[in-house]
Amino acid sequence: MRALRILFSSLLILTAHPSSAQEVPLRELIVSHSDEKGVLQLFRMKEDGSDREQLTQSERGCRMPAVSPDGKKLVYVEQIDHGLALRISDLDGRNAKSLTKPGRNLIPSWVPDSKHIVWMITEGGGDPTMNSQIHLMNTETGESRRLFTDPEQLKFSNSMPVVSPRGNRIAFVSNRSGHMRIWVSNFDGSDARLASIPDTDIHEDLKLPIEQKVPAWSPDGKWIAHWQGVEMIHMSKFTGVENRERDQKISATFQVWVTSADGKSRRISGRGDDPTWSPNGFVTRAYPDQKRGGPKTMIETNTEPKELPLVPPRRQFGRFAWIPEKTN
Repeated sequence: MRALRILFSSLLILTAHPSSAQEVPLRELIVSHSDEKGVLQLFRMKEDGSDREQLTQSERGCRMPAVSPDGKKLVYVEQIDHGLALRISDLDGRNAKSLTKPGRNLIPSWVPDSKHIVWMITEGGGDPTMNSQIHLMNTETGESRRLFTDPEQLKFSNSMPVVSPRGNRIAFVSNRSGHMRIWVSNFDGSDARLASIPDTDIHEDLKLPIEQKVPAWSPDGKWIAHWQGVEMIHMSKFTGVENRERDQKISATFQVWVTSADGKSRRISGRGDDPTWSPNGFVTRAYPDQKRGGPKTMIETNTEPKELPLVPPRRQFGRFAWIPEKTN
């Protein structure tokens, strides 16, 4: 049935706009990838990798960009000395300033009013999602506070927040059910529930927990994409014990899933991590490609996934964000 719906929709589009495939302008993104010196910088580019323009000249690296819904502001994480600070700038990278002092600030995300942001502050080493809380900031005044205030909520780690397009719901990662899972609640944290329930809690072969992280709302607010798999902290470079076979098995668990916002249905998108949604509602995912020496980014289409050539070969990757179409 899904295939028939896709075919029918495609025929309607072609009938109404016979040459639409040639006329659709390329969309723009802000991408974090390393420069010639190996430092992560922010670049503005089209989705085919053309018209690449470097926006930052960081000494230590910029990552995790997020574009405001009105397309006017850019917030991101920059390493300053030994800490991570939130920075804000115009979309062209100008007028940059710090929103926080260097610390353990990660994954900023905009509220639909293009004025407030949410982000996570983590404590301690290891997996940053294990001991974190979500914060809210007014980017115009600099005022900030913890988003959740209920003591029962604060007994658990809450991280990786993303606000729904309407602004009334928030998706986040929490261990309140035991393992790291995607949760959805009202904006203040009330009425929280599991959004995506995996088939099993423990990987049968590896005997390690299946976790979920990196939620992302669809533009219409009906779906949430997220990563699911065995966390990479169990791989050799983190444990100090070389085991390539085990590493390959762990890497093979990395998948992007899509769940309905009400938690009633879910599907697998494909191999990868760091999901986003294009402005017209297609999921992207990224995964390591040994042949090109860097990440390979794929996007769903009405037919089959295609590659987005965003990161040059042999470069590191620090996530990307779509620029809203209305500002292109």
